[in-house]
Amino acid sequence: MPWRRFSVLVIFFCVVAALAGRALDMQVLHSTFFEQQGEARQLRHVVIPANRGDIVDRNGEPLAISTPVKSIWLNPQQFYAEPDSFAQLAKLLSLDSARLKNKISAYRNREFMYLKRHVSPELAGKVVSLNIAGIALQDEYRRYYPAGEVAAHVIGFVDIDDSGQEGVELAFNNWLKGEPGRKQVIRDRYGRAVDDVKRISSSEPGKSIRLSLDKRLQYLTYRTLKAAVLKHNAVAGSAVVLDVDSGEVLAIANQPSFNVNDRRQLRPGSTRNRAVIDVYEPGSTMKPLTVAAALESGRWRDFYKVETGPGYMQVMGNSIRDTHNYGDLDVTGVIVKSSNVGISKIALSLDAEQQWGMYQKLGLGVETGSGFPGEASGRLSDNALRNNFERATLSFGYGVSVTSLQLARAYAVIASDGWLRPVTLLHKQQPARGEQIMSAETAATVRKMMQQVVSLKGTGKLAKVANYTVAGKTGTVHKFTAGGYAEDRYLSLFAGMVPAQDPKLVMVVMIDEPRNGEYFGGEVSAPVFSKVMAGAMRLLDVPPDSVEAGRLVFDPHNQNKEDEDSTLSHQRVLSASGENT
Repeated sequence: MPWRRFSVLVIFFCVVAALAGRALDMQVLHSTFFEQQGEARQLRHVVIPANRGDIVDRNGEPLAISTPVKSIWLNPQQFYAEPDSFAQLAKLLSLDSARLKNKISAYRNREFMYLKRHVSPELAGKVVSLNIAGIALQDEYRRYYPAGEVAAHVIGFVDIDDSGQEGVELAFNNWLKGEPGRKQVIRDRYGRAVDDVKRISSSEPGKSIRLSLDKRLQYLTYRTLKAAVLKHNAVAGSAVVLDVDSGEVLAIANQPSFNVNDRRQLRPGSTRNRAVIDVYEPGSTMKPLTVAAALESGRWRDFYKVETGPGYMQVMGNSIRDTHNYGDLDVTGVIVKSSNVGISKIALSLDAEQQWGMYQKLGLGVETGSGFPGEASGRLSDNALRNNFERATLSFGYGVSVTSLQLARAYAVIASDGWLRPVTLLHKQQPARGEQIMSAETAATVRKMMQQVVSLKGTGKLAKVANYTVAGKTGTVHKFTAGGYAEDRYLSLFAGMVPAQDPKLVMVVMIDEPRNGEYFGGEVSAPVFSKVMAGAMRLLDVPPDSVEAGRLVFDPHNQNKEDEDSTLSHQRVLSASGENT
C-alpha cells in the first residue's frame, strides 16, 4: 500500500540521517574528544629508563655498573588467569599463590601493581608466554657492584628505584642519575606494548665518576684487615691509605662488611663506614703531633733531654704515669718509649695556643672535606686552653676524638714536609697544592723520630717493610664505655708512612677490641700495615730506599711490651680516681 512504502522510506531516511549525523558529530564536531578516548584505551605513555652513570677506580676498573632488567607488573582491573596459569605464574615468580591472590584482590580498584621487579629477561619471557590478561613488562636497570663486600662501605648502594642511599652513590647521586625519557606506545588487550607511536623525550644517561680508589690496593687492604680481625677475634676494624702527594684516598676498608649485591645481608649498622664515621681517642698516635708542635715553637730540638723520673707526675691533683721510670729521655726517646710523663712535660712547656693551634691546623675537630655522607668531625675541645691537665692528656691522645681518615690526614702532613692537602675520594689529574702548616725541617725530624719506633728497640717492629724505611707510631687505648674506661677492652692502632725518607703513602689501622690475648698496637695493627704496604710498594712500583730495612725476623712474643703505649697505666689511674678526660 502507498502509505506503507512511504513509511518505510521515511524510517530508512531517518536511520541514514541519524547515522550521518552521528558520523558528522564523531568525525568533525567532536573528533578530538573521541580521538582522546580511543587513545586512552590503546595508547600509553611509558617512561624510558635512564642508565645510571658508572663508578670506576682510578685505573678505570668498574666498581658500580648498571645492567638492563625487566620488572613485571599487572593491571588488577584487567587481570584474568585460568587456575593452571595462575599457579604457573606464582611458581615462576617464587610467590605464594594464596598471598598473591589476596594482594591482587586488595589492589582491585587500582590500575597498577608490581608483581616482581628486576628479573632477568629470560624469566620475564616465560611470564609473558603464559598470555595472562593484564600482565605487562617494564624496562629498568639494576645496579651491580663487581667488588662486592670489598668496597661496599665506600661505594654504597642504591635503592630499587636506582636512587643513591649510602656512600659515593648517595654523595654524587645527582651526578650519577640520568634523566628518564618518555614515549607513546600502543598496548594490546593483555596490556603489552606492541608498537611505538612516538618518542616524547629521550632519556639522558647519568655521568660516570672516576674515584681515587685503587681497586688492587683496596682488595689488598680489605683482605689483610679482615684476616687480622678474624685472627684476633675483634669486634671491628678500619684502615685508610692516603696518597701523600695528592691527598687522594687510595683505599678504605672496614670490618665487618656486607655483600652489597645481596640485599638480604643488609642489617642496621652494617653499612656504616667506620673509617669516616666512627670516632675514637687516638692514644699514643697523638704524640708525634705534639712533638711537631714543640719543634715548631722553637723551644725544643730532637736531642733535648726530658726528665721523666720517677715515672709519674702530678698535674692539677691528677696522676700521669709511665709503665717504668725511664729517667732522662731525649725527645726521640719520648716517642720511642711512648712516655706519657715526657710528652706531658713537653706539652706543658709550650704556650697553650701553640699546642692546641697545631692540632687544629692538622685538621683535628673538623671534617676532612672528603664529601662522604655522614662524615664525623671528631672532637677537639678548647678547654685545654684553660686547663693544664687537659693539655697534658691531649698530648698523648685522650680527651680528643678522631676518625681514621682524620688521623691519616694529620700524618700525611708530616709525610709531605708540612703540607696539608684536601682529602678527596675523586681522582685528580692535578693535585691541589694545599697549605704548608709546619716547616719541612720539623716534618723531617718527626719522621726520623718515628723511624726509631719501627726499629728493634721500638714498639712497632712488626710494621717493617723489607727494603723500605718505615716511620710510624703504635697506640693502644682503653675503650671508653658508659661506666668509664674499660679495663679489658682496647683499641689497637698503628699510623705510619713509607718510604720514610720520601713518603708516598700514609696508612692508619684501627682494630676494635681484639679478644684473643694480644691487644697492643704493635702486635695487632702493625702487621696489617706491614703486609699492605709491602704489597702497595710493588703495585705502585715505588723503588726501595733501603736494602737493609725490614730484613730481620722478629718474634712477636719477645717484644718490648712494657714500652707499648704507657698511656694504659695512666688510664687505670683515671678510672680509679673517677677522673674523666
